[in-house]
Amino acid sequence: MIYNNVILEVAKQTDIETVRILLHRQGELSRQEPGCSRFEVYQSQTERSLFMLIEQWETSADLEMHREATAFKEIYEPQVLPLVKRVPHPSDLVSS
Repeated sequence: MIYNNVILEVAKQTDIETVRILLHRQGELSRQEPGCSRFEVYQSQTERSLFMLIEQWETSADLEMHREATAFKEIYEPQVLPLVKRVPHPSDLVSS
């Protein structure tokens, strides 16, 4: 399993709702991709400008294919990334 967790901070308060809508759509599409076991989008209750993507992929090849898919190429890369600061956290599972 490949665990990829990403923290996104929206730069401008006026873009928070736009990012929320875009990430919601990205999540819907990503969950339909081959090898996607988990793709969840969270928004902080205390810092509304912070979002977390919690991803689980069967293989590293599946994650790479995701980076070429519609959700990434048409939503995340061109529309979300320009509005946020991104901090990726590839992770190891300690306990489930």
